[in-house]
Amino acid sequence: MIGKGLNLTPREIVVELDKFIVGQDAAKRAVAIALRNRWRRGQVPGALRDEIVPKNIIMIGPTGVGKTEIARRLARLAGAPFVKVEASKFTEVGYVGRDVESMVRDLVELSVKMVEDEEMQKVQVRAGEAAEERLLDLLVPPPPPTEASISFPAWGDQASSSAPPPSPPSPPPPRESHQETREKFRKLLKKGELEDRFVDLEVAAQAGGVMQIFSGSGLEEMAINLQDALGGMMGKRTKKRRMRVQEAREFLVAEEAEKLVDREKVVQEALVRAQESGIIFVDELDKVAGGRQGAGPDVSREGVQRDILPIVEGSTVATKYGMVKTDHVLFIASGAFHMTKPSDLIPELQGRFPIRVELSALTRADFVRILTEPENALVTQYVALLATEGVKIAFGRDAVEEIAELAEQVNQSAENIGARRLHTVMERLLDEISFNAPEMGGAQVKINADYVRGKLKDLVEDQDLSRYIL
Repeated sequence: MIGKGLNLTPREIVVELDKFIVGQDAAKRAVAIALRNRWRRGQVPGALRDEIVPKNIIMIGPTGVGKTEIARRLARLAGAPFVKVEASKFTEVGYVGRDVESMVRDLVELSVKMVEDEEMQKVQVRAGEAAEERLLDLLVPPPPPTEASISFPAWGDQASSSAPPPSPPSPPPPRESHQETREKFRKLLKKGELEDRFVDLEVAAQAGGVMQIFSGSGLEEMAINLQDALGGMMGKRTKKRRMRVQEAREFLVAEEAEKLVDREKVVQEALVRAQESGIIFVDELDKVAGGRQGAGPDVSREGVQRDILPIVEGSTVATKYGMVKTDHVLFIASGAFHMTKPSDLIPELQGRFPIRVELSALTRADFVRILTEPENALVTQYVALLATEGVKIAFGRDAVEEIAELAEQVNQSAENIGARRLHTVMERLLDEISFNAPEMGGAQVKINADYVRGKLKDLVEDQDLSRYIL
């Protein structure tokens, strides 16, 4: 149920986060302690364990500094179900829009999918063997059963009793011949020599989208349950589809694996995992703060806070898989809080986020590190992308520093979008190479500071920067 991250010490967790996120040490420490506390709670005996609730975290900082990435990497490290929601998308009960309980339903859906994938992975070998047999049935259909050619007398046909006995039926063809053919095809199948042969496969027909009218209207759960009920009454519809053996194998393996998985066990495990180790990241919390005007488009802001409050405090939410308690779900909220401050939230909600950490704006030195240090560094990504076209690009240290300098300048003169600015700058820098790469035929390109300045001069000097902002 728990991922390997829960067995790591806070220091080890921070080391893992450092592989992908530059700086923001205070935020990393806070989430590392929160994750470790889940392991500690699991070691506490008896009823006291249920009394220990997560210490929810609120991250305060400008956009593009790593708030979402820290939470996402933490969840991946813990092997925990993780959903990211925007507080601004919810509306107070009584308004048209998504209700706050949908975040819990999303978490459960994701948890079910995670556990289902894990269970299907465990039965892949057995599913592959069953899929192979079904493929052979399609490639070498079994011979039709032989019918005994014994004629029965018609009613009232007295003469038939004195008729000579019928001649014995001709013997059926030896079944060994079919089995031998099947084994020959099995060998060819294992060698991959039949991958391009076509077979006709029965597949489930896609249901119509009539229930989509409920989408986004606060009736998601009703729509799902009604659709499931109608699907159960109408039964599964199938249709024949012609596909290559390679495609059919993947389809059949998935179908056989689904048959081997205990669905009830998956749902039970998923509910426990969502309740005990789920993480919900509530972004843009500042957008629902300070809305006490009582009129206009922001009338439901405080109402959204009051609707979120019981979810964060700990309540029971009805989902299509069963009732789910949120008492031990970890909530991580974030917001820039430029126009508002955390104290503008209702006091009850503030009290449910006892840990607050501030993330600092990124500097030129941070940009240099982001470009080169993480395992998924931008420079590494672009080098790998262009290498697929046979183009080798090499970034000099002076080029990386120049890119960081220009990104910082544009962030200062335009909207500060943090590390996301690097994506804008890198795309602009490599625009010509990316476009011409298929025709460059194994070229090698050395990118230095002069090259960067030449390509990005307009980006910094042009006062109308709107077309360069993501």
